[in-house]
Amino acid sequence: MATSSAITPTKRRRTSAFQRLMSVHWWMAGIYPALWGVGLLMVKLDRENPVRSPLYDFHKSLGIVTLMLLTWRIITLLQVWWRKYAKRWPRFSLPWLKLVALHSLLYGFMVGVPLSGFYLSNSFKSQNVRFFGLVMPDLFPENHAALGLARSLHFWLSYVFLAFVILHMIDQWKVVKALWRRFQKWFQKRQQPAN
Repeated sequence: MATSSAITPTKRRRTSAFQRLMSVHWWMAGIYPALWGVGLLMVKLDRENPVRSPLYDFHKSLGIVTLMLLTWRIITLLQVWWRKYAKRWPRFSLPWLKLVALHSLLYGFMVGVPLSGFYLSNSFKSQNVRFFGLVMPDLFPENHAALGLARSLHFWLSYVFLAFVILHMIDQWKVVKALWRRFQKWFQKRQQPAN
């Protein structure tokens, strides 16, 4: 009997909604730098470069992955909020409101940036978004007149989103420092010769 009660809390923590929320948070945190990096690289390449088109497809595929993860994240976030606030409402304080405002903007950008990418791709050409080779249905009609607007929208939303991610990292500086120390320790262990 004692062993099952000792296992249950650990298992519960590992499979809790909050743990799943943190897991998807870190998956997305790992994908976004790849999206920005690939995005910067692909737009700088000449049209004749054979790597350019596969980079665009990879960038779009990662954008779709973030939308799928975001859907999972929102469902999980609602579960966390339900458990946290079902019995008692939050204390509406200035720090709480600041946290909600920052996260609401981040979630807005997490939706807006990939949708503006769809808008840009669909405006350029119909059936122009592939998910690792699978052609995705168009969300927007082909519209060459909207290309300038779509390009600007995707560009500016992406960079403003990046600015808010940096603000989020500054706000969570203790977590960022702790993760950096963990990474350094892990890397140092990998550098030590095996005995």
